[in-house]
Amino acid sequence: MKALVYTGPGKIEVLDRPKPALQAPTDAVVRLMHASICGTDLHIILGDVPTAQPGLVLGHEGVGIVEEVASAVHNFEVGQRVVISCMTSCGACKRCRQGIPAHCQTGGWVLGHHIDGTHAEYVRVPHATLSLHALPDLIDPRAAVALSDALPTGLEVGVLSANVQPGGSVVIIGAGPVGIAALLTAKLYTPALIVMIDRDEARLATARELGAETVQEDENEGAREKLLNLTEDQGFDSVIEAVGIPQTFALAQELVGIGGRIANVGVHGKQAALHLDRLWDRNISIHMSLVNATTTGKLLTLVATNQLEISRLVTHNFPISNGTAAFDTFRNAAQHRALKVAIDF
Repeated sequence: MKALVYTGPGKIEVLDRPKPALQAPTDAVVRLMHASICGTDLHIILGDVPTAQPGLVLGHEGVGIVEEVASAVHNFEVGQRVVISCMTSCGACKRCRQGIPAHCQTGGWVLGHHIDGTHAEYVRVPHATLSLHALPDLIDPRAAVALSDALPTGLEVGVLSANVQPGGSVVIIGAGPVGIAALLTAKLYTPALIVMIDRDEARLATARELGAETVQEDENEGAREKLLNLTEDQGFDSVIEAVGIPQTFALAQELVGIGGRIANVGVHGKQAALHLDRLWDRNISIHMSLVNATTTGKLLTLVATNQLEISRLVTHNFPISNGTAAFDTFRNAAQHRALKVAIDF
């Protein structure tokens, strides 16, 4: 089969690899229809994730058709369309019973991290019973790749962690795929104000079309002042940081109002300052986590019943034979006006 393989820091190649086989009674093998690229995949290529070793097939997002199921998998059939969860979950270990399957002791983020992932014609999915979701025929499978990771992350790590409430105010820092996913799912909770901030005007245009007010980030204090003016200088009830650099985490702390919540979604590769001297007496909560992907089923229902429109998230697609170009496009998203980039099989 064709697969997109991490071959060393800064290097990816499309290579021929053996088709995966069932290894455990809880496994399934899925034939990919579409996969997508995550910012975490870029971190692996940059060498920021030393637990991901060269020779690994990348990817933890995808939609496909069940090819094989092992003896303990009874809820899926060969030929069934499925969404592959970014997190695999056994459902029985200590962490799964605690409600944090992202830290499943035999699963969690393993696809495209510890074992071969979804950027290939076939993938072996451990703990298939809880790690696959049936995909209704009426949902576009290419758009549905956003249900693997981006939408659950935007909802769980962003909207729910930031305690978005009806009538509240929300600011989302970063209009990338997860930031847009946070916008789409925040709207389900009917806040009075949703504002998106980013440097990329094309992404902000998308955010405006989806119902957000927007402020373009600049190098001076102008953006901060514009944002606070929207709240009559009270600050925001919910702040969602969806970039992952020290500057945006600092901005989140400046924008949060008394009693507000900051949800850190961005993947931070560098130390970021926590300004307790300014926050300690303001009843601020800060939350950060990996996505548990426990809301995927609910999100599928919302999409299937036309209560959540996800067609705008995937903006570019490439065949697996041109997978390196897909990564180049995602890496230079602003230049290409890209959000999610799909790989087709």
